[in-house]
Amino acid sequence: MSTGNNGPEDTGKAPRASGAPSPFTEEEIAAVTGPGDEDELEDSEVATIEADEVPDLQSSFEKLAQKSRNLSPERIRTVLESVLFVADKPLDLHQLYEATGIDREKIQEALNQISGIHRDGISGVVLYEVAGGWQFRTDPHSAEYVRRYLRVKPQRLTRAAVETLAIIAYRQPATRPEIEDIRGVDCGAVIKALLDRKLIKILGKKEEVGRPMLYGTTREFLEFFALKDLSALPTLREFHELTQEHQEIVEKERPAAPSASGTVEALADPEFQKRMDKSVAASEAALEELEEAMSAADKTQKATASILNPTPPPSEGEPGSAPGARADEVEGGGNGG
Repeated sequence: MSTGNNGPEDTGKAPRASGAPSPFTEEEIAAVTGPGDEDELEDSEVATIEADEVPDLQSSFEKLAQKSRNLSPERIRTVLESVLFVADKPLDLHQLYEATGIDREKIQEALNQISGIHRDGISGVVLYEVAGGWQFRTDPHSAEYVRRYLRVKPQRLTRAAVETLAIIAYRQPATRPEIEDIRGVDCGAVIKALLDRKLIKILGKKEEVGRPMLYGTTREFLEFFALKDLSALPTLREFHELTQEHQEIVEKERPAAPSASGTVEALADPEFQKRMDKSVAASEAALEELEEAMSAADKTQKATASILNPTPPPSEGEPGSAPGARADEVEGGGNGG
């Protein structure tokens, strides 16, 4: 109950710091805490939490390696799956060995098994060999759903960036003048953008006039395109074969267009050349027979013409005449005299 001036009742209880009445009296508090002494508090030791001793990494790794020797192949596979799952970067054999103590040969065997289990179209998490290491990645067929959940946009490169990056990847180390000479346009802004995205890096300077910067691809480039190393890049021959393949697909999609598949199959037949040789020989023999027949026909025609239209003999006694000469020639010769 409050007094007339709305102050607290005099209950003998110690007031709270906030001004509200305390539920305990001063006597109750003193009975629990004791009289207390400031010197006593100063002399008391400060409570400390003892930290664990720093473990000996060498000895702990030896123990781990000893334990790992007794693991079954199935257990080795599960251990590697756990380590790869928490890794934020591709891990190579040495890093996996340092993390698990498992023999490298057993690690490689387990990775081959894991890659067979976690592969495209079979598992939602796929094991890729990327940038010289191994990494779990989401299945490409599920990319649309994963992006929607993460609410991120797919990373895309402009045509200029792809062209510049391709030139650097295939010709590295490459300089900016070399790149611009191939593309025919200024590439300063594109190169800066690729440097910012860490897809390329500066390897040094070329020993020539002006000492231009040398550019090459990075580990992030391999991770971005899911490449094991630079040898995984397609060759120029593969580019041409890919182009031909695309042309064949286009031809198949257009029924009205003539197809060259029959010609290709015929050329691939080992008996085709023999048949062609026989055909050519037969054609040449027929041509010779035709020429002989035409020659014989020409001779027959001339003989027939000489019989049907004999040449009249010249008149005797005419001046300037000669055996076999035509009358007009004799006449012309006389007038000319």
